[in-house]
Amino acid sequence: MPAKEYGIFLPIGNGGWMLSTTAPHPEATYAWNKRAAVHAEDIGLDFVMSMAKWRGFGGTTDHWGRSLESMTMMAAIAEATSRVGIWATMHANVHNPAVAAKMYATLQDVSGGRVGMNIVNGAYADEFVQFGEWDPSLSHADRYRMTEAVTRLWSEDAVTMHTPWFDLDDCSSRPHPVTRPRIISAGRSADARAFQAKYADGAFLSADDLDEMRDLSRDVHDRAAAEGRTCRTYSMLTVVQDETDALAEQKVRAWGAGLDREALARMQASWGIPADQARAWADGAVGEAAFQTPYVAGSAATVTEHIEYVVEQGELDGLMLIFPEYDQDMVLFGETVLPALRAHDGALV
Repeated sequence: MPAKEYGIFLPIGNGGWMLSTTAPHPEATYAWNKRAAVHAEDIGLDFVMSMAKWRGFGGTTDHWGRSLESMTMMAAIAEATSRVGIWATMHANVHNPAVAAKMYATLQDVSGGRVGMNIVNGAYADEFVQFGEWDPSLSHADRYRMTEAVTRLWSEDAVTMHTPWFDLDDCSSRPHPVTRPRIISAGRSADARAFQAKYADGAFLSADDLDEMRDLSRDVHDRAAAEGRTCRTYSMLTVVQDETDALAEQKVRAWGAGLDREALARMQASWGIPADQARAWADGAVGEAAFQTPYVAGSAATVTEHIEYVVEQGELDGLMLIFPEYDQDMVLFGETVLPALRAHDGALV
């Protein structure tokens, strides 16, 4: 495992990660995602990850109105690649843990041991209300028990477990994976960090600034160490790269000019913000709101320096990267930035 890990968030939903009518618009097709995954492997990235998405946000772009299913797509990408980690997403409230355990054990076999299970213990309620799989009375702690069940099914001959949400009675799931899939979890709350420390191999964190990121990352590392474990920490960053800083910043302005405010308002409302407040916020948002994550825009030198700074100051073990132009910026990144990052990381070991 490298000193620092860098991977990509695949564009499994149409529009990728830009809420904009003027930004590149990847389609929700296997061909598009396969191409991005193969690029990632070819340039030397460490993992590819796909989200699970069941409902989009409309707007002019119909943002994420069309999406593929994570496990199915990643099984195909496992066959199309040979080295990168294959991180697929599972919503804890959608699949029974016995089904999830079997699916990931199968994907681990298909991929030759490269699988990560990104377990999501809650998300946008409207996604699940539409097909009757949302119970607001269940706490995150209830949903986290799915991971406990899955890990036991991967290693024990029979599991009995009763919860408010599922029941396992002398349940068997064989064959067990030869090596346990890595467990990935996103979240920043105290409950999420306690779960990450106890069960996860990787934690995706978000923060309002790098000081907070450092504190959250350090807390996950310390909690895992207290459990006798290691949990690596990651965050997300969108990369807008060009030959010069000015050209990259020009892209940012052009893409921001097409901000899809209707989709942005609906996304905000899905987080529980009252619809009128979400609408008012979206109406007043600046163009940078078209980016769903923090971003860096600039030349290879600027991008390299920024990533090194974020990873070091945030005490992170890696980043999941987003490229609005997967076929162009990602290849350029592999040629001009990633080698410098690897050299820098190697010097720190």
